[in-house]
Formats: sequence, C-alpha cells, structure tokens
Amino acid sequence: MVFDIIKRVVNIKDLRKKIIATLLLVLVYKFLSVIPIPGVNTDGISALIQWQKGLSFFSSLLGWGLENFSIILMGLSPYINAVIIIQLLGVIVPKIGDLQKEGEQGQKKITKYTRLLTLPIAFLQSYGMIVLLNSLANGSIIDVTNPQIILSAMLIATAGTIFLMWLGEVMTEYGISNGISIIIMAGVLSAVPGTILWYFASGQYPLFIGLLLATLLIIYVIIKFTEGHRRIPLIYAKTGGEEKSYFPIKVNQAGMIPIIFSISIVTFPSIIGQVLANSNGWVASQIWQVLVEYFSFQNPSWYFIAIYFALVLAFSFFYVSITFNTETVAESIQKRGGYIPGIRPGQETADYLQKVSNHLNLFWGGFLAAIAVLPYVLWKVMGQSIDLIISGAGLIIIVSVLLDIIRRIDGEMKMFDYSKYK
Repeated sequence: MVFDIIKRVVNIKDLRKKIIATLLLVLVYKFLSVIPIPGVNTDGISALIQWQKGLSFFSSLLGWGLENFSIILMGLSPYINAVIIIQLLGVIVPKIGDLQKEGEQGQKKITKYTRLLTLPIAFLQSYGMIVLLNSLANGSIIDVTNPQIILSAMLIATAGTIFLMWLGEVMTEYGISNGISIIIMAGVLSAVPGTILWYFASGQYPLFIGLLLATLLIIYVIIKFTEGHRRIPLIYAKTGGEEKSYFPIKVNQAGMIPIIFSISIVTFPSIIGQVLANSNGWVASQIWQVLVEYFSFQNPSWYFIAIYFALVLAFSFFYVSITFNTETVAESIQKRGGYIPGIRPGQETADYLQKVSNHLNLFWGGFLAAIAVLPYVLWKVMGQSIDLIISGAGLIIIVSVLLDIIRRIDGEMKMFDYSKYK
C-alpha cells in the first residue's frame, strides 16, 4: 500500500519536482547552519547549548544555528516575532485589521509589512543574542568591546535571517508545503539522529525502546488533537426550503504559538541568573541564587513547572482571543441568512461560539501545557533528566507540518487523477 502511494507520487512529474525542490532547499538551509560567523570562537558553544536546556529548545527551533554560531544564528525567530506583532497590531490598528479581512490582496500587503518589520527586529535581536551567548560563555566567543567586530557579526546574522526568510518563501512557491514551517521542522528533526546514536552508544537499549514507544503514543494523541474539531450546525434559509450545513471549530486553534511565547518568558530569568553569576556584588549574587533556585532549567522547581504550565495555558487563550473573532463570524453567518438552531442570530450566536471556542481551547491549551512540562515533571519524579527522542513541543511542530504536507500531496494526486479524465 505504502509502496503503491510512493510509486504514484514519483510518477506525477509536477509533484516529483516540488518534492525534489523542497529537499534541495532544505539541504541549502542545513549547509548554512554549519557556517560560523567570521571572527568568532565557537569552542564551547555546543556544550553551552546542551547544558542550557532553554537555549537547547531555541537552538532546535533555529536549526541548531546557535550551536555553531552560524550565519543563520537566529534562524526564523525574528520573522516569527514579526508575524506575531502584526497579528497583535491587527487588533489595535484598524488599518491593519481591515487588511487582514481583504483576502489575497490584503494578505500581500500584510506579508510586505511583515518582511519590513523583520529587518529591524533581526538587527536588534542579533545584538542581544550575540551579547547573551558571549556572556554565558564568559566572554570567550567574541570581543563585544570592539564596535567593528560586533557590528559585522550583527549584519551577518541579520542578513542570514533575511536570506532564510527568502529561502522559505521560495520553498513555499516551488515546494510542496509552507517553506517556513518546513524549515522549522527540519531544525527540530536535525537533532534526532544524534539523540538515537547517543542511546545506542551508551547501551541504554531498554530506555530507548521505552522512550520510542512513549514518543509514538504522544504522536498518536497529538494527531487526534490536531485533526479534531467541533461541528457547529447551521441552517441557511433558501428559496424553496432550508439548507443544512456546519461551521467547524478546530480543537487546535493556537498551534505552537503559546509554547513559543511561554518559553521566551520562563527562559529569561534563568538566562539573567547565568549572566549575574559572572558579576561581583552582594545584590547580584542574591538575585542569582533566587533565579537559580526557582527558574533553573538544570534543576527545575515545582514553582517553575507550575508557572510554565500556567503561561502556556494563558497564552493559548490570549492568542485565540486575537485570531478568532466570534463577532465577525456571527455577523458573516447572519449576512448569509444562516443561524444556529436554538440560538438567536447576532450577539447570542457570537457568545455561543465564544463559549464553544473556550471549551475546546481549554482542552488544547491544557494538553499543550502538559506536553511542555512533561520532561520537567519526569525529571522531578524520577530524579534525573529523561528527554524524549523528540521533545513534546517538537513533536507538535513535526506532526502539524507533516499533516499539512500529506494534505498537499493528496490534493496534488487527486488533481492529477481528475485531469486524466478531462
């Protein structure tokens, strides 16, 4: 069955070209991730990333660019930040909000604004990233006191992000799915072979089998959550009768955004603590002790786990409240002559949709938060660090992207089959 599907995919010329183009562009991306920024000392960076679990998570999302201090040091992080900011501005600034409702033409302008915003964010973020990593490595990476050296590194890192953004757009145009998503997924997957080899090299076969089974179980649950949705019944008044339909509300409305927000916040105290550890002074040492005690990734406290869980859940509700406007949906249904059985059109419909959305988001937000804190809970319960073959957050990214790729391939195959009979 599987081989028959692969054979059909290979035999479709356009689909084959898109898959090959995607793989080649991913290779270009991985090649860039191992080219270090000129003038930096990369010794010790890899050990630093592995030791700092918060940075390790970011490094996987950035394609392990941090580990090599590569020219794509920040990956697509500035672009993702720009997308989030534009979405938030859509609620505050009426002009941007109107563009988000204008369909394809409005989306083109939104994309243009996102690109323009990515540039200054990348430049500012590059300075923070370089100084932070240099501080954590006790100043052994780069001479931050030399304006020429650090400005050169900032420009290269910024250019790397802009090029990566362009690479993702090219991948979207000529590849099989959304290029940005594929790049992020490729970054997460790049750590898997090393993790598997480590378990085999250390001879921990029973632990590896157990973690593999746990990973497969989590993948199954993630697929169920990602594909799940609630069908809201609708009735449209038509000439000569009524037409029944439904409005689907996905269980997974927020995707990975809540974890990205939350990890940024919970990582910050730990990183600040590491910076203060290198400072002299009684006040700095006291702050460092508190941050290390309660927010350390190396020895997470129950306070840390509870705060992380609450942040993911809270950001899940916050993000959905911005992206899913129930009043607009209710107004659209009413204009098309539709209504929900037993619910009045207008504000009552909006309130009902909001209630359903909140219930679904509670399930997804709680599940997302549980996946995020699972490694730390296992750590506290078992007394040692036990990581899944792929992190829970990484699994959510991979499953979401792969499901989208499968849908695209299935759509291409159906179009090909249909065209044969035209």
